[in-house]
Amino acid sequence: MKDLFEKIYRDKGPLGKWAAQAEGYFVFPKLEGQISNRMKFQGKDVITWSINDYLGLANHPEVRKVDAEAAAQYGSAYPMGARMMSGHTDLHEKLQNELAAFVNKEAAYLLNFGYQGMVSTVDALVSKDDIIVYDVDAHACIIDGVRLHMGKRFTYKHNDVESLEKNLERATKMAEQTGGGILVISEGVFGMRGEQGRLKEIVALKKKFNFRLFVDDAHGFGTLGATGAGAGEEQGVQDDIDVYFATFAKSLASTGAFIAADKEIIDYLKYNLRSQMFAKSLQMQLVVGALKRLDMLRTMPELKQNLWKIVDALQSGLKSRGFNIGTTQSCVTPVYLKGSIPEAMALVRDLRENHGIFCSIVVYPVIPKGMILLRMIPTATHTLQDVEETLDAFDAIRDRLDNGTYKRMSAALIAAMGE
Repeated sequence: MKDLFEKIYRDKGPLGKWAAQAEGYFVFPKLEGQISNRMKFQGKDVITWSINDYLGLANHPEVRKVDAEAAAQYGSAYPMGARMMSGHTDLHEKLQNELAAFVNKEAAYLLNFGYQGMVSTVDALVSKDDIIVYDVDAHACIIDGVRLHMGKRFTYKHNDVESLEKNLERATKMAEQTGGGILVISEGVFGMRGEQGRLKEIVALKKKFNFRLFVDDAHGFGTLGATGAGAGEEQGVQDDIDVYFATFAKSLASTGAFIAADKEIIDYLKYNLRSQMFAKSLQMQLVVGALKRLDMLRTMPELKQNLWKIVDALQSGLKSRGFNIGTTQSCVTPVYLKGSIPEAMALVRDLRENHGIFCSIVVYPVIPKGMILLRMIPTATHTLQDVEETLDAFDAIRDRLDNGTYKRMSAALIAAMGE
């Protein structure tokens, strides 16, 4: 019999094998200073394009004031216990009601964390007789939720409605045999590519198939739609989303999340969400802070306007200079380049050390081998000067990638890794 840890000693995984070269710099980096458009990385000032503070609320003086007052009043422990036992308050209910109204749903329920809440919601919505059909590029939290499902599940090609329809046909035949139902899961905005889920086309398939739609709108909430209610509002199908999910970790610059749906659905979920039933309630400081942030989102449209001024300048500037940003339809701005993982390391080091630009790097296995994705998150705190400096830096690194500079720089690393 093998030692359980033998596989760990033998194979660190596609990313873990680079830990000695990457950790502390390319992965698990340490940004310092107040959350803003410019922070410090290893003692140097950098323009930061990797902070999910879309609306610039993280260090807004009104938000900081409310957060500090709530911390002073309630501390970081209150309320103690799970919501069902001793962790329920009027302010939790108030936030839920305001969130439901904001996304045009009958009811909402708070989640301690987006990731665990998504996993638990998927688990609670389906039984072993039900079938899940979900986008192959779904976020890890959706995939982990689907893994808990003891019934059948099918993936459809990313944002491919024809593929979805074929899988719905398969799911329908199977559901007729099992006596179950069908849950379709899509993202409102896919966080790596920036594409909106094709919610309008998915909803149209309800005329032909009997399914319920669950949408993860983490990146759409606060950034899309006339009021900021997300991708469903942007596409005119918010009412047709059966269960809506969003997190506080992006536009609200905080911790927590929520689900929203018809009241009867929420009433069921709040009694069956294991990650909430058996976990401590969302602390009061975060609840009060979220109420303030939501109020600013409702009453300060200039926050979203400032965000989109930067988004438009960055994305149009990249396209005009010949960069491939894919088919993003959101604030998420991917820049696709060709190169190996060692080349990507050399490129990003140059970008950070010599140009003062910090953005996230994404490589295989998240994207195909031979590709480098530089993922940029514009925010309302960025300036047009930030955009211009970044565009100039990207011109420079592309030239060095194309002329082989990074390949030569990475040769020693490749040899050391035996690649």
